[in-house]
This record gives sequence, structure tokens and C-alpha cells, in this order.
Amino acid sequence: MALSIPQLRGFAGIALAVLVTSCVSPVGPKYQKPDVSDVTPAQWSWQAARPSDHVPKGDWWRVFGDDDLDALERRALAGSPTLRGAMSRVEQARAHARGKRLEFVPDIRFNPAYQRQRTSGNLPTPVPVDIPSAHIDSFTVPLDLSYEIDLWGRVRRSFESARAAAAASAADYNNLLLTLTADVAVQHFTLRALDAEAVVLRRTIALRQSGVDVLEQRFKAGTIPETDLARARTEVSNARADISEVSRLRQEAAGQLGTLCGEPAGRLEFAERPLGTNAPPAVPVGLPADLLERRPDVASAERQVAARNADIGVAVATYYPTVRLTGNAGYLSSDLETLFSPDSRTWSLGPSASLPLTGYGLIAARVRQAKAAREEAIARYRETVLGAIRDVEASLAQIRHRGEQATALAESLGSATRAAQLTLQRYDRGVVSYLELLDADRTRLQVELRHVQVLAQQHLASVRLIKALGGGWENGVKH
Repeated sequence: MALSIPQLRGFAGIALAVLVTSCVSPVGPKYQKPDVSDVTPAQWSWQAARPSDHVPKGDWWRVFGDDDLDALERRALAGSPTLRGAMSRVEQARAHARGKRLEFVPDIRFNPAYQRQRTSGNLPTPVPVDIPSAHIDSFTVPLDLSYEIDLWGRVRRSFESARAAAAASAADYNNLLLTLTADVAVQHFTLRALDAEAVVLRRTIALRQSGVDVLEQRFKAGTIPETDLARARTEVSNARADISEVSRLRQEAAGQLGTLCGEPAGRLEFAERPLGTNAPPAVPVGLPADLLERRPDVASAERQVAARNADIGVAVATYYPTVRLTGNAGYLSSDLETLFSPDSRTWSLGPSASLPLTGYGLIAARVRQAKAAREEAIARYRETVLGAIRDVEASLAQIRHRGEQATALAESLGSATRAAQLTLQRYDRGVVSYLELLDADRTRLQVELRHVQVLAQQHLASVRLIKALGGGWENGVKH
């Protein structure tokens, strides 16, 4: 369709309006990232206002060198329904942002229409006129245009808010991903620690049962009282009750792992593999300060502040008139033969404006509401930063104290084992009572179980530290 000079001028006006819109600063406050320097440790030199959660973290769990854990993590990433739901929410937020971005583009529609109507032969007129009725055909082939001239930045602020919300949704997904992988690691090491406890208890049961057999022979020979035999049998039964409890806890941990992997409880089977006595990988000294910035929950909270700040601009823009350009161009005729002839061409183009004359109190209330929402988002951001600091400090303290405990318990276990051996020798010689022997054996068992549990807590503390830092380390840890 050929355009006339007036039409070309009209479309040139639209292009000029778009250019002017892009040059005018939008209303509302310009976004500035919240300052949290007053709550961040100076020795970290942490620039918390520059989130870098997009930095690839890799398969952080590989630092433990555990093939079973690697396989579980892959299974969880592929099968977790929670993770799939979070990804769908990210896609929704991104689609919403793309829709807001399209508001920058003029809305052009092709609306062809055909209408046949019959006019009345008895039209109400002041002066009686004899006008016969008629049948009229109308063929229309128009292109309709509508475009909001974003002089005050309402559209730009709306897109800015939607884009920040989409980024926050992506950070929430990364946070859920980190939580999922950390939970899998926690349950895995819990399962392996229970396997180690079961090994200790089974060995204890075997030793105590063999002791019962010896005591039965001595009782029959009349060299020991029946109370010694009864106490020995009691200790065997207690150990069997303990291992039953460990089996129950192991089943629960296995069920938790199955759920995390998207499998029904009981479907996955885990072979017994006790946790070793080696400590988890050491945390590198002098962690880079920007590692905390990679925490996705910190990034999500900061992006929410940006979104709420943009919402203020959207609310403020309603104080100002809304200016729109509308127009159409096409062909209109009463029959198809002449529809596309030059005389059938039609066009119109013109601006319109809408300015509220009342309701300024409502607009002011919405602006105050938007500002309050931003302040709430800032408070949540600061709370998240404080939580991040607390998590890291607590994890570092746990690693340090668990390491000290493990060292002390290893020494205590050696001493308790030697004491139990010496007490047994003295009992065989009749120097001490069976109660002293039981006491020495119980002490050895308790220390050994505590040692296994503290080793597990060391691994869990390492997992929690990695989670607190937002993932693995790019430097300082060799995978």
C-alpha cells in the first residue's frame, strides 16, 4: 500500500516521539544499591552491593572425592520436582519481563472487516422526509496503530521492575539449587555416619556376646556370681536396642535422600558404606571476600530492592498525563471491486491525552505504598546480609571446634580402649569386679560412637560452609 505525504509525516512524528521518549529521564528515584557497610566485617572487605551469584560454581560437592555423593547429586538435579517447579517460576518471570519490554513497541493490528446492514425507511427526523430503506455493504481493510509516548517513564519503570523481578526469580532458583545439593550431601554423610555407628555396635555386640559365652561357662563352673552373667546379657541387649535405633534412623535418612532425588521412599537402596576416619577437605585460609556475594539469596534480596524502587516510578508517573498516538490506514469500500482503488484509501492519525482531574489522594497513597515496599525490601536485604555473615561465622566456628573435638576424641578413644583392655585383664585375675569392667567397656563404646558422630559433624559443617558461601570456591580448593 502506497503511503501519502501526510501519512509519511505522521509516521515520522511517531519515530520522533519514540526518540524523545528514549531521551527523557523517567520519573521516580534512580536506583542505588543499599549500603550495608555498617553490618559487614571490615576485615572481609566485602562489597555486598555487587552480587555475583551468576558466577559458575561448578559441582562443588566433588571436593569431597565421594563417587556415591556425585551420583546422588546428579540424580537429584535430574529428578527433583521442586527444582523443576522453581525453573518454571523463572520462565514465568522472564516471560512477564519480555511482555513488559514489548510495550516499548507500537501496537499495530490488521483488522479486516465486512459488514452488511439495512437502513430504516422511517428515520426519526424533525421534518418528515421520505427516505427509502437500503442495504449497504461495507468492506474495510485497515491497519490500526496505538502507541503510548512514554514521556514520564511509566513503561520504562515497569520494564525495569519486571526485569529485576525476573533476576530475583533466577536467584531464587539458584538458592533452591544450592539448598537441594547441600541437603543431599547432608543426608548422604548422615547415612554414612550411621553405617559407621552400626559397624561399631555390631562389633561391640559380637565382643559382648563372646564375653557372655565365657561367663556362662564360668557361672556353670561356679567361679562367678549369676549377677555378672545377668549384667553381661543386659549389655548385649542394650547394644542390640541401640543398633535397632540406628537402623531406624538410617531408613529415615534413606527416605529423605529418595525424596530429594524425586523417588518414592523405599525405592532407592543404599549399600552400607561407613564414613571413613579422614577429616573433610580443609577450608582455604583467607577466603576471598567476594565469595559471599555469590550467595543467591543475597542477590535475590538485592534485586527485589531494585524492583520495588522501579515501582515507585510507575506510581509517580500516574500524576502526569498519559499521551497516546492512535491512527489507522487502509481501504474502505462498499464492494470488493473498488476496495483497493486509490479513492478507497483512508487514514487517520492523531495524539490523545488523559490527565486525572481527581484521585490525587489515591495516587499519593499508592506512591507512599510503593516507597514503603522499597523500605521493606531494603530491610529484608540487610537481614539477608546479616544472616549470610552469621551462617559463615557459625560454619567456620563449627569446623574449628569439630576439628578440635575429633582430635581430642581420637586420643580419648585410644586411652579408653587401652583402659578397657587392662580392666579386662584385671577382671580375669579377679582384681576388679564385673561392674568396673562394664564401666570401662561402656566408656570405650561411648567415646567411639562420639568420635564417629563428630567426624560426621565435621563433614556436615564443611557442607554448611560451602552453602553459606553460595557454592564452591573458584580458587583455593583443588577438585
